Amino acid sequence: MSALGSVTRRLGHHRWFGAAARLLVPADRLVGRLTRGRVVALGLVPSLVITTTGRRSGRPRSTPLLYVPDGDAYVVTGSNWGQPRQPSWALNLLAEPRAEVAVRGRRVPVRAEVATGADRDRLWRLLVTEWPAYRTYLERAGGREIRVFRLSPTDPG
Repeated sequence: MSALGSVTRRLGHHRWFGAAARLLVPADRLVGRLTRGRVVALGLVPSLVITTTGRRSGRPRSTPLLYVPDGDAYVVTGSNWGQPRQPSWALNLLAEPRAEVAVRGRRVPVRAEVATGADRDRLWRLLVTEWPAYRTYLERAGGREIRVFRLSPTDPG
């Protein structure tokens, strides 16, 4: 991990960091699109760009997310920086679990599944190891369940 990545992980617990990061998401989306997913989150944490189908509009919606690998799957969480509401991308996945991720310049069709029980607990520990601020986000979420998704690669057909 780079020194900057280490500092970023320590700062992630602060409210101002989440607020500032939310403001940077549009720029992160643009960089991700221009680099075809090769550069996301300035390379500070393992990141992907997920493209879901808007549950109301039916249009593609792309969002950069931190992920951890679990075998050939990608694990992401709907922390929404600890805000009390679910992120739109997570609600979109609940409505339509087929999506696409761009990881290190590769586009991969995936199917989302909400992790539950002991599997969720195991995946949550993996996520918190990568981004310790998730513990803080859980406290801030006001009792909202922070969903954990496993994104499993599917056959492009």
